[in-house]
This record gives sequence, structure tokens and C-alpha cells, in this order.
Amino acid sequence: MAEKAAGNKLGAALTGFGSLPIVRQLALMGGLAASIALGVVIVMWSQQPDFSLLYSGLSDQDALAVTSALEHSGIPYKISAGGSSVMVPGDKVREARMKLAGEGLPKGTVTGFALLDKDQGFGVSQFMENARYQQALEGELAETISSMSNVRSARVHLAIPKQSAFVREHKDPSASVMLEVFGGRAVEAEQVAAIVHLVASSVPNLSPDKVTVVDQTGKLLTEDQSSDQLRLSASQFEYRKNVEDYYTKRIEDILSPVLGPAGVRAQVSADIDFTVTEQTQENFNPDLPAVRSEQTYEDKSSNGQGSAQGVPGALSNQPPATAAAPAPGAAAPKDKGATDGLPENSVRRITRNYELDKTVSHTQFETGTVRKLSIAVVVDDRQKVGDDGTVQRIARTQEELSRYTALVKEAIGFNAERGDSVNVINAGFAPPPEAPPPPEAKFFDKPWVWDAARQVAAGIGVILLVFGVFRPLMKSLVEKAPAVSDLPAGGGRSREMLPASTGQAISMQLPAPNNYENQLGAIKGMASQDPKRVAQVVKNWVASDG
Repeated sequence: MAEKAAGNKLGAALTGFGSLPIVRQLALMGGLAASIALGVVIVMWSQQPDFSLLYSGLSDQDALAVTSALEHSGIPYKISAGGSSVMVPGDKVREARMKLAGEGLPKGTVTGFALLDKDQGFGVSQFMENARYQQALEGELAETISSMSNVRSARVHLAIPKQSAFVREHKDPSASVMLEVFGGRAVEAEQVAAIVHLVASSVPNLSPDKVTVVDQTGKLLTEDQSSDQLRLSASQFEYRKNVEDYYTKRIEDILSPVLGPAGVRAQVSADIDFTVTEQTQENFNPDLPAVRSEQTYEDKSSNGQGSAQGVPGALSNQPPATAAAPAPGAAAPKDKGATDGLPENSVRRITRNYELDKTVSHTQFETGTVRKLSIAVVVDDRQKVGDDGTVQRIARTQEELSRYTALVKEAIGFNAERGDSVNVINAGFAPPPEAPPPPEAKFFDKPWVWDAARQVAAGIGVILLVFGVFRPLMKSLVEKAPAVSDLPAGGGRSREMLPASTGQAISMQLPAPNNYENQLGAIKGMASQDPKRVAQVVKNWVASDG
């Protein structure tokens, strides 16, 4: 019955549509087509996936290569931002990136020494070759720095002056590095120092003092090289902190297996001697003398007969008296007798230089030695679970604390002569505060919410089209259809209002369409009774059906 009623309504609607003027029919058909198109668009929009950004800032060549690879892989994509960004469905981002990475896409801008592989053409000047080499070196350094952790990208600028043959006109090169750091992260001082020395070691004659490093916010990351004393103090503080952390870790490592990782806390204060001392010592050993040089001077002289004696003057210049000849047979006088009475002079001087055993030593004492250690250790109470499930805290005994103190002394290399002190006490630790539950994601931030909202909006749009456009339209057409009388089973055109010759309405009842023979017999009877009226009815049918 429902199907028959729907068929009757559809027939009535078609009849009402046929009774409208041609202009209204065209307008009605246009509105109906627009409504259907709008419904199709809504349904397609609800089925469209949520696109996410795959790559941005692509060159024209990379964008063409990426879209071709996505099309070949069957992954839908969408281009935005004037062709420099490619978007794919959110659940296909990882898959698309893996496939593109397998094909080496996107290639990006050629940087580094790959620039030198390009054909430079014929007749390139020396200036262009040097500029291209410098650009390649900057690209290689930037790529190397970008591979460090916490660094998204980097740019390197080198200022390499042209070398002169004159020594006085020599100029040192310099460099600047701009870092783009990931959000929420920071570049540590060690990384900045590593970047500075990396750039300085890659460029000839470049001093680390001539390298400047900044981040994307314009913050200067390199230290002020003019403040040597401040930099030395910072390094000494860092060294002291490392020593204290080293001893603290040794204490906690030896006590944690006994007390548990949360049952011990230790702090170490180290007094470090950063004094730089140099000593030169010279020692002599008197027990091992050695003659280095010896000089001897000796002078002897004697007075003979021929020598002048006495006071200078006439008397001393008189010739000697005549000597008497010796008697025959007498012995000649001996020389000794002749010289015994003469004076004799003798001078002797000896000069000796001794060299003692000497030792010269130059000692430079090490810096950063530990003068004194002060250790404070706190251990938690012993916890015992009672029969009723409650946790009882029991204080540590003095014997236990003594054992822990001995362990700490052995772990740090306790030295009483330099004044080390260790203090181990027992105290109940406060229970850690309960961590707050992680914040739940907002309802509208959940990914499925927008998909569901899109589906609901599409359903509401379709319902509005059906009940706001199609249903009123069908109702209007049914109401504009010619009035029909109630028929038994079946339907059809049951009554036609025909204008008579007298101007009055003439009605003619057609039989119910039970079967073909009955309808044919009834029509023949009506045609024989009133042929003019039948002819008029047929004429109206033809006119109304076009």
C-alpha cells in the first residue's frame, strides 16, 4: 500500500509539474539540480580525508618530483602555498615520507662541494671560482653543524680577505654562524665551543676568537673573549662542580644497593686549589769537589860575581881587585864555595778552581688539587610493613650509621691529614608528592572529533535539503495537480473537466482500469453514446501531454 501511495503521489507531482508554465518548470528544474549538486558536494566533503603538511618550501623541481612520486604511489595529495607546499592525508604522512626518502626526494638546494660538480662553463674568472669555493665551504660547514643535536639548521658566513704579498697588510679571516634551534631546546656551552673550533679548524689562519655564534632570536652564544678572568672563573667553577658530582655519585652508588635509590641523599663540598706554582731549585754537594782548572807560577833568581851589588854609585862601579893566582898544587875552589855567599830569590804561585756538584730542578705544581672534602649524607628510616598493611618507620641504629660512615670514607678516599670530614645522619624522608594526572586532551583537540563533526554536518545538510527543499517542492506540485475523485484499486486519470458548447462544465467518468477488455468495452460504449465529448477528452489529453 505504501508503494502504491508513493506512486500516486509521484504521479500527482508529475501531473502538477506538467500543468506549470514553461518558465516556472525551467526555474524549478534549475533549483532542483542545484539542490542535488549541493547535496553531492556535502557528501563528498564529508568523505574527504583530513590533509596534513608533508613538505613546505619546496622548489619547483622538487615539488614536481614529489607530486609525480606521490601520484605513482597512489597517495592523494594537495598543493598549497603557491605550489611550494604539498599536503597528504594525515594517516599517510609517514608512509609518504618513507617512500619519498627511498627515492631521494626532495633533493633540496644543492649545497656544499656538490656545487663544484656543476659545469662552470667556459671562461669563468678566478673571482667566480673563489666565490664558488667559498660558498661550497660554507654549505659544508652549515650541513655539518645542522647534524648536531638541538640544531634544526645553520648558516655560515665566512669573511676571507684576499692575501697580500706584504706582511704588514696581512688581515685575519673571520666567520659568523647563525643557528636555528628546535623549539623548547637550547644549545649548551660545550656545543657552542665545539662549533667555534670546528669552523676555526676548517678555515686556514682562522682564530677561534674571530668566530661568532648567534641563534635565531639574535642571542650571542659565544663568550666575550676579552674577559679572560671571567672565563677562567667559569671554567674553575665547572671543574669544581664536576669533582663534587663525581664524589656524590660514588657515595650514592655504594649506598643505594643497601638503602635503595630513594633512601639516600649525599652532598659534597670540595675545596679546590687552583693556584699555579712554579719552583726552581739549585743544590750543591760539597762532598764531591772536582778541579775545574789549575794555574802554577814559579820564579827563581840568584846573585853571581858579575852581578852589581851595593849601593849604586862610584864605589859599586869599581873594577874587582886582582885575584891572586893559586899556588901550585893547590886545589881549585869549588863552585859551591863560590856561590854560598850569594843570595837566591824563589817565587811560586798556584791557582786552582774547583767545581762543586750542582743540581738545578724546575718544578711546576699541578693545579686543581683537592685541599679538603666535606661530605654530608642523609639516610632514610627503615620501612616495615605491619600485619595490617600499614608502613612503619624505624630509625637506624648507631651501629648502622657507623658502617655507612666507613663505606663513605672508603668510597671517597678519606684523608684526615688534609682535614676531610664526613657526617652521616638518619632522618625520615618526606613522602614525595603525588604527581598530578596528565592533562587530558581537550575534546575539540581529539582527531576523531572533527571527522565526526564533518559527518554530522553532512547528515544535517542532507536532511535539510530533503525536508527543506524536496519535500515542500513535491507537496506544492501535488497540490497544484487537477482534482481527482476517489477511485477503487488503481488510479489514473478518472475525470476530465471539459468545456461544453453551452459554457458549462461537463464531466465524464472513466471506468476503473480492472483489465484491458473491460476498459475497451466501456470506452466503446461511451464513444457511441457521446462521440463529441470523447473527441474533446482525447484532444485535451494530447494538448496536456505535449
